[in-house]
Amino acid sequence: MSETSARLLNLLSLLQTPREWPGSELAERLGVTSRTIRRDIERLRDLGYPVHATMGAEGGYRLAAGTAMPPLLLDDEEAVAIAVGLRSAAGHTIVGMEEASVRALAKLEQVLPARLRRRVGTLGTATVPMPAGAGPTVDPEHLTVLAAAITNHERLRFRYRAGAGAVSKRLVEPHRLVAAGRRWYLVAYDNDREDWRIFRVDRLSEPFPTGVRTPPRELPAADAGEYVRARMQGTAPTHRAVATVYAPAAEVAARLGGPAAGEVEALDETSCRWRSAPDSLEWLAMRLALLGHEFTVHEPPELAAYLREMGGRVSRSTGTPPNDAGTPPNDAGTPPDGAGAPPASGGRGSGT
Repeated sequence: MSETSARLLNLLSLLQTPREWPGSELAERLGVTSRTIRRDIERLRDLGYPVHATMGAEGGYRLAAGTAMPPLLLDDEEAVAIAVGLRSAAGHTIVGMEEASVRALAKLEQVLPARLRRRVGTLGTATVPMPAGAGPTVDPEHLTVLAAAITNHERLRFRYRAGAGAVSKRLVEPHRLVAAGRRWYLVAYDNDREDWRIFRVDRLSEPFPTGVRTPPRELPAADAGEYVRARMQGTAPTHRAVATVYAPAAEVAARLGGPAAGEVEALDETSCRWRSAPDSLEWLAMRLALLGHEFTVHEPPELAAYLREMGGRVSRSTGTPPNDAGTPPNDAGTPPDGAGAPPASGGRGSGT
């Protein structure tokens, strides 16, 4: 393949990204001059590819939709990522994606080189998706419209249904889409309210790009995912737990899921101290209960009280009084086999 042909294919690959590409940025990416880029753009137009140019500081080149679209150009890693994503799409919350992803995967695998088909097949046989439960679903066309508006820094109108049922019209500058659990969220600047907002995509309808492009705004957080997490936590009281867990620190850290859950400090070979990240009492109690080890809650006292109440409910559900549930209460708070330090407050095992 000649140098010019290879460069034209690379240029096509870049233009397939839905955004405006300034000529200077394309020239830098391809290692040529802006004049060469202009000549290559004309070559693509002569071949029938609809490359549009926009003047101004925010302008550049983009590949428009048309009857003479180029073949999809992907590097090896992109092709594998798309194939694996299609395999797992059936377990997500996007309406109609299961059948569509199967059709798209069949087309993609027909043109994948043998080496890539093997990689995709290996990943597919080694993983099993968890069946999706009941929950809100999202229109894939809505996600596509939102993603394009985000990429193009374009204002967006839509109708939005609040949790209480009230419907309003919104004009926003979309910033990012965030997938959290089984829900999708749009982080955007609300022009009418002059403030940042988080919208559940399943409550959004009739998204319409206005064609008005705006400079990107700076989000008041490190990233959109952190912003959504912080705002969602801000809607409910949160606490930091301090607890001694009678198990090796490495095992407890692995069960908790890593540094995001908080700090795990080894006390000795068989016990450790967990200082949690801020979270609700319900989640803190669940994390401790699912560790599968004895533990002592030191703080907050609200967590100890919540565990005590939860333990009583569990015992009553089996028809067994709490004090006859198999192990005697430990009023002295002594850890098993003398491991670790005595608790500052609360008791053993259930944190009561």
